[in-house]
Amino acid sequence: MSHTQEWAGSGESMATLSMLNIDSADPARLAQFYAAALGWEVTYSDDSYGMIEGNGIKIGFGKIEGFRPVQWPDEGGVKRFHFDLQVNDLDKATESLCGIGARQPDFQPGAERWRVLLDPDGQPFCLISPVHTANIEAFIEDSRGRDGAPPGA
Repeated sequence: MSHTQEWAGSGESMATLSMLNIDSADPARLAQFYAAALGWEVTYSDDSYGMIEGNGIKIGFGKIEGFRPVQWPDEGGVKRFHFDLQVNDLDKATESLCGIGARQPDFQPGAERWRVLLDPDGQPFCLISPVHTANIEAFIEDSRGRDGAPPGA
C-alpha cells in the first residue's frame, strides 16, 4: 500500500514530514511518557519543549500557557487528531501505560478493538489491536476506486 501522494503529477512529493509538534501543558513530562510508551529516546527536554525520536520519526512537545486538552468524550463533536498506538494486548498495555501516567476514561466506544486512554496532559489517544489495524487496512483497500486512488482522492 502506498502512502505517497504526488505533487501535480510531477512524480515528486511536495514535502517531507520532518516532525510532528504537539501542544502541551508540560512538555518534559509528555516527552518522558511517550518515549516510555513507544520505546523511543528523549532527545531534548526542558520546561518549554521536549522532543522524542524513534524509528526515524521525531515528535516535539511545546509548552502552551493555559493549555486545555480536548474533552473525552466531546459532546460538541469536536475531534482533533490523536495517536493510535498498536499493541498486542490491550489489557497489559493499558495497565502498563496507566502505571506511567495515563488514565482510562469510562467511555470506551471500541469494545475490544481499541481502547481510549488519556495521556498525562489529558489528551486522548488510542490503543489498537493488530486485528483492528488489519481491518482498517482491508477497508481502505476495499474502498479504493478502479484507479487505485483512496476514497475521496
